[in-house]
Amino acid sequence: MRRNVLVPLTVLATTVLAGCGNGGILNRERPDEFAVQRQAPLVVPPDFSLTPPAPGAPRPTEGTASEQALDVLFGGPAARSQVETSALDRAGVADPGIRTAVGDPQTNTVAKGRVTRDIIAAPEGDGQGASAVIPG
Repeated sequence: MRRNVLVPLTVLATTVLAGCGNGGILNRERPDEFAVQRQAPLVVPPDFSLTPPAPGAPRPTEGTASEQALDVLFGGPAARSQVETSALDRAGVADPGIRTAVGDPQTNTVAKGRVTRDIIAAPEGDGQGASAVIPG
């Protein structure tokens, strides 16, 4: 009698365990949490003569999450004043890898000197006794 119960119970347990063998809780496909991004809310366009975008085309006002991060970190194209544009033209174009070269131990730096340290360490004032000398 005991053997008659033990054989079907063993077959049932083996069948149940075989069904749990592939996949399970620990081995499943999960979405990449870094690839998920929020969608912008829907808004009514101010100009109703706009044509709708083509299906599947990216939104013109919204980029990918990595593009948005780069814009936040390094800033996008901004309108520059005439003075700023002139100063940038006179200064010349910076090396594209300047950020990595600055942290290099082989990069030579300029000693600021005693005068600069004195200016930085000077106490704050209200500017009443300040004067400027313009040569020429």
